[in-house]
Amino acid sequence: MLSFLIFSMLLNSMGVIILQLSEKISYKGLGFLESFKDIPMAVVSLFCVNWIAKTGNKNALIFSLIFIVTSCIALPLVDAFWFFKIWLSIVGVSFALAKISVFSIIKNNFQDKQLASAISSVDASFMIGIFFVNIGFGSLLTSSYSQYWKFGFWVIAVLSIINILMLKPLKIDEVKNSNIEKKSGEWKFYLNAKIIYFFIIVFFMVFVEQSFNSWLPSFFRNNLKLNSYFALQASAFLALFSFFGRLINSRLILRFHWFKLVLICFFTVFTILAICQIIISNFYLDYKFLLIFLMPLIGLFLSPLFPLYNAEILNKVPKEKTHLLISIVMICSSLGSSVGSLYMAGVFHKNMSNFYPIFILFPLLIIFGLTFFLNKTNITYDRNQQE
Repeated sequence: MLSFLIFSMLLNSMGVIILQLSEKISYKGLGFLESFKDIPMAVVSLFCVNWIAKTGNKNALIFSLIFIVTSCIALPLVDAFWFFKIWLSIVGVSFALAKISVFSIIKNNFQDKQLASAISSVDASFMIGIFFVNIGFGSLLTSSYSQYWKFGFWVIAVLSIINILMLKPLKIDEVKNSNIEKKSGEWKFYLNAKIIYFFIIVFFMVFVEQSFNSWLPSFFRNNLKLNSYFALQASAFLALFSFFGRLINSRLILRFHWFKLVLICFFTVFTILAICQIIISNFYLDYKFLLIFLMPLIGLFLSPLFPLYNAEILNKVPKEKTHLLISIVMICSSLGSSVGSLYMAGVFHKNMSNFYPIFILFPLLIIFGLTFFLNKTNITYDRNQQE
C-alpha cells in the first residue's frame, strides 16, 4: 500500500506540473509530456517480465524505489524542462516494475473475493496518494516558498527510503515462472475474448482516469477562474472521494457480485456527469461553483471500477501467467494514459473545455458496453500447458 501511495504521488503530480508549466508551454506541448512516462512504461512492462520472475517480486519492487529516490533528489537540482522528460521516463519504468511486482504478490497470497478486497485496498492507497500530492503541493504553491515547489519531491524520496527499509526484512513467497512464458502457444491464452475485452477496458479506464486526475485542476482554473491553490484543493477532493470509493468497495465486494457493483457505479457517474454538463450549458453563471462539489464526487463511484475489473480477471488466470498479464495491462494503461492526455490537451487547446463532462462521458460509454460482454464471456485455456 505504501508503494502504491508513493507512485500515486509521482504519477499524479502531472496535474501540478501542468499548472506550473502551462504559462510557459502550450497545452499541446504539455499533452505530449505524458508520453515520456507512458512509452517507457509500456516498453519495460513487456521486456521486464522474465527479469522480475528471476529476480523476485520483492527485489524488483526495491529496485524501482531506489530509482525513485535517485530521480526525486535530482529533480529540483536541475532547472531545465528537458529533465522533466527524463524524470517522467524514470517514473514510468519504475512504476512498471512496481505494479507487476505488487499485483503478482497479491495474486500469490490471496484468492477469490479476498483478492478483490486486497486489490481495492491497495488501489485505495493509490487514491489517497493523489489527495496528499494535491494538498501538499497546493499548500507549497501558496506559501512564501512557492518558487521551491520542486523540492516537494524530496518528501517522496524520504517516503521511498522508508518503504525500502520496511520491505528488506520481509519474507515473501515467490512463484518462479521464468520459463513458462516461453512455451509454444502461450500467447493464445491472452487472445481469449474475455481477456481482450479486459485489455480494451483497461485502455479506456486509464484514458478516463488520466483525463480526470491530470486535467481537472486545469478545468477548475480555466472555467471557474480558481487560482492554482484552490484548483488543486478541489481536485484533491476527487482523490479523497476516490479513496473512500475504493475502501468501501473492498468491503462490498465480499458481499456482492462485481457486476452489480459496476452497474450501480456507472449509472451514478452518468447521472452526475449529465447534471454537471447541464449546469455548464444552462445555469453556468448562477450555479457554476456547484461543480467544485459535484465533479470530485464522481470519484466515489468511478474509482471502484478499475479494481473490480482487475480482480475479476486475476481470479480467473493461473499464477504462472500473472507477470505477463500485468505487463500487457501496463502497456494498455500506458497507451490509455498517453492518448487520454493528448485527447484532453486537444480539448483545452481548442477552447472546448465547456464540454469537459461530455468528453469524459464518451469513453465511459465504451467501457459500459464492453462490461456486458466481459461478464458473459468465460476464460478457456489448455490446462495441460500448466503442467
